[in-house]
Amino acid sequence: MRLSVKRAVVLLLTLFVTCKLTTLYQVLTCPGKVPRPHVVSILVRNLNQTQYRYNQNTPMVFVGGVPRSGTTLMRAMLDAHPDIRCGEETRVIPRILSLRQGWGRQTEERWALEDEGVSQEMLDAATRAFLLEVIARHGEPAPLLCNKDPFTLKSAVYLSHIFPNSKFLLMLRDGRASVHSMISRRVTIAGFNLSSYKDCLTKWSNAIEVMLSQCMAVGRSRCMTVRYEDLVLQPRATMQRVLHFLNSPWHEGVLHHEEAIGQPGGVSLSRTERSTDQVIKPVNLEALARWVGHIPADVQQNMESIAPMLRRLGYNPNANPPDYGQPDPEVINNTQRVLRGDFKTPTSLKRWAQVSPKSVSKGGRN
Repeated sequence: MRLSVKRAVVLLLTLFVTCKLTTLYQVLTCPGKVPRPHVVSILVRNLNQTQYRYNQNTPMVFVGGVPRSGTTLMRAMLDAHPDIRCGEETRVIPRILSLRQGWGRQTEERWALEDEGVSQEMLDAATRAFLLEVIARHGEPAPLLCNKDPFTLKSAVYLSHIFPNSKFLLMLRDGRASVHSMISRRVTIAGFNLSSYKDCLTKWSNAIEVMLSQCMAVGRSRCMTVRYEDLVLQPRATMQRVLHFLNSPWHEGVLHHEEAIGQPGGVSLSRTERSTDQVIKPVNLEALARWVGHIPADVQQNMESIAPMLRRLGYNPNANPPDYGQPDPEVINNTQRVLRGDFKTPTSLKRWAQVSPKSVSKGGRN
């Protein structure tokens, strides 16, 4: 799903007007009564006609982090769970959150809006309705909805307010690995100069600092940090902690997400996802330390000052590479299969590569 900012704003305002007209109708038809706050409810049916109803109080999970930090791998593993649906990035949600943040600042624009009778509460209601509509209808229905747009966690505090039962997964990764992946894959990120390791590492440090502070403000009961290195090295133990945090039962399928790609009720991947070539493989060590030897010497020498968040997150800025830990035997086996070329693209992935997957139902797997 790709929407321009202009179209997103138009849709947001349309939802806002709908909310207000509903409230006005309640006032006119029930004079003397104060209307209750408008609660948007979204009804979605799967192919089996099972109904799922979502509203602002519905539990949901937001997955985020600096791009190239394992957000796609995490959401693919969650999508392999029969009770969870994340889907591809919406791309529009971070833009709407940025716009809403701008309307909330103490500026002339906010004062002008309030002078015209547009309160912050009204904007919250419209924003909530817009986000819920996009998340609920972005893919197939499931008991637990999940959204993965990396930069949404810069707004975790606000999201925790408008969706009071939401939870958050903040993906952390060695910034040197994230930046090398951005640069080597030419992953365009607004504000990041892909011709400069120094600039990208500085921007990475600033961005993850904001997200971590938001996560800490939300609190440990609602925001969990997950290291990419832990997810790759010890996927079983890491996903057990994640599913426990989300109050979801254990499902062995999360350790074999590659087998669920393109399958009914499984993992849907976008053709444009830059990390697709990694996600279609079983969890392996291939990309863990790929950055070693690629960072310029002058940048490496000043890493402490360029990216201070490395040490704060527990990464040794002077180690090349740091000791990330010991991998599980299953991960070692997966890596050997991938390096030997023994991993064969499953039939479902070959079909997926030829035809973009259509939305299918998770019904029957609840």
